[in-house]
Amino acid sequence: MDSFGSANAETDTRAAQRPLSPHLSVYRPMMTMMMSMAHRITGAALYLAMALLTLLLLGVGTGGFLYSAFGWLGSSAIGGLIVFLITWAIYHHLLGGVRHFLWDRGLYMDPKGRELLALGTLVGGAGLTVLTWIVKALAG
Repeated sequence: MDSFGSANAETDTRAAQRPLSPHLSVYRPMMTMMMSMAHRITGAALYLAMALLTLLLLGVGTGGFLYSAFGWLGSSAIGGLIVFLITWAIYHHLLGGVRHFLWDRGLYMDPKGRELLALGTLVGGAGLTVLTWIVKALAG
């Protein structure tokens, strides 16, 4: 029997001894790693937000049950929290894109610069979200 593609007891034993995800045990969490994961999560969340927006616009266009359901959701605390989190996701994802734009040009690639931009993404996203909601509250 040829050795290509066939398994034996020795290779099965070695494979069983290897960790499944060595990156989880080798690397300590860093700010850039966390912001990269948050960037991907906010991107996926924004897809869901666009689906909600589509349903809202369909409800406005057709009226009836869908419109009243979104009216109820929008006026509830849960709806307010959802919109607040969507606002944060927009700003966080936007600033993550700016961070990658700068990195693509070779800027801030040193360790301090990478951490600074990652922290700026986190603080900037939260700050812009709070600022947006303060302006909304003041505008009425």
